[in-house]
Amino acid sequence: MKTLLICLLASFALSFALLLILIPILKKAGTGQNILHYVKEHASKGGTPTMGGLAFVFAAAAVALTANGTADRPFLVALAVGTAYLLVGFLDDLLKKKRRDNLGLRPYQKIVFQVAVAAIASIYCCLNGLTVLRIPFTRLSFDIGWWMLPLAVFALVAAVNSVNLTDGLDGLAGSVCAAYFFAFGALILLQGGGALGDLCFSLTGALLAFLVFNVNRASVFMGDTGSLSLGGFAACAAIFSGNLLLLPVVGATFVLSSISVILQVIYYKKTGKRIFRMAPVHHHFQQMGYTEAKIAYAYTAVTLVAGALALLPFA
Repeated sequence: MKTLLICLLASFALSFALLLILIPILKKAGTGQNILHYVKEHASKGGTPTMGGLAFVFAAAAVALTANGTADRPFLVALAVGTAYLLVGFLDDLLKKKRRDNLGLRPYQKIVFQVAVAAIASIYCCLNGLTVLRIPFTRLSFDIGWWMLPLAVFALVAAVNSVNLTDGLDGLAGSVCAAYFFAFGALILLQGGGALGDLCFSLTGALLAFLVFNVNRASVFMGDTGSLSLGGFAACAAIFSGNLLLLPVVGATFVLSSISVILQVIYYKKTGKRIFRMAPVHHHFQQMGYTEAKIAYAYTAVTLVAGALALLPFA
């Protein structure tokens, strides 16, 4: 427990320091965010520096590595997966800056990278016996063997894109992810602990520092650099700890973001009408008059409640 607290505090301090250094560099480099023209409420945010994910991912990884070394392979694979998605997101953000639009990598390029990383991580799981699924809200579990391969690939790709979709308001993805990793860190601790728990608490601390600069009005965005990486870490924490079935439970707001987009697209193509004023659904809430802060608080509260429910069998 003491180590976890140290990880949280150390990653907060390091992330905060790195952001103080990085934000002026990002501003000078002209990494300002290009705002989508149809999100009128965000027009004033144009030019806000992005790629802030570099700071909190590096801080969390550095602290977790210092605390655990290189002996725990699932932990190292989780770091590799998160870093791989960070690089994809970083390339996407760089292309957006170069082209001065909000497109970046083409969709097929993103999905190829995402599936490739997910497949490698999933094969690792199958070859190393990380194929156990714990049944949510119980102490029961079962082994699915090589069925983990398609399930883990789907989970990784879905998580990466869902967190990315959730990153649409100041403080939203950062606060929800901080709550998610705190819940999973506590869950892993109650299940016996390990390096994955340290990584979760390190990410929690690093994200809390990021939120100092990201709550409305944000002075820096995490960019795809941060959101894709966080999605990878979120999925790995669930898969490698045997808690994959809790991913859509604790990450319910991530699921909500993706489902709202899917439903909106399908319904619009069939009827020419919209279910929501705008998707993902957090933009719908914003257009209803809710502030970004209130939406972020609500999403975070839902995540914390879901996380608390997941911990009940081990209380």
